[in-house]
Amino acid sequence: MERRVRRALLAIFVLGCLGTGAELLLLGHDEKPWQWTPLGLIGAGLIVLAWHALAPARAGVRAFQALMLLFAASGLVGTFLHYRGNVEFELEMHPEGTRWELFRGAVTGATPALAPGTMTLLGSIGLLYTYRHPALGRPAGLDPTTIEERT
Repeated sequence: MERRVRRALLAIFVLGCLGTGAELLLLGHDEKPWQWTPLGLIGAGLIVLAWHALAPARAGVRAFQALMLLFAASGLVGTFLHYRGNVEFELEMHPEGTRWELFRGAVTGATPALAPGTMTLLGSIGLLYTYRHPALGRPAGLDPTTIEERT
């Protein structure tokens, strides 16, 4: 069962990366250097997964985990950047708007403010894939089948 879940998470991750990467390229999300960050992370994630598939070992899983943390961080930073850009635009268009109008305009603005959250979601799926991964092994003394009950 655990193996099936791990495979399903991996398939969801790969399909999510391919879809997100294609969408970013089709939308022209490559005009500024920082806009390449999610594309670079997606490429790196797929390369590390290929490495892990060819030679499953602890180092590959740890590298993938580190990348997934970067995925999650990039989603948070991207959400902030998208929102901030929309706020600046809204302030130019409606300088006397209320805070609520500013917030609503920024969240529904031209730049999708919540779209970068996809990177955080993909990072979370990747981290779930690595949870208790067999390549990581179990530290000595932590195997639940060998721990005696203490009274």
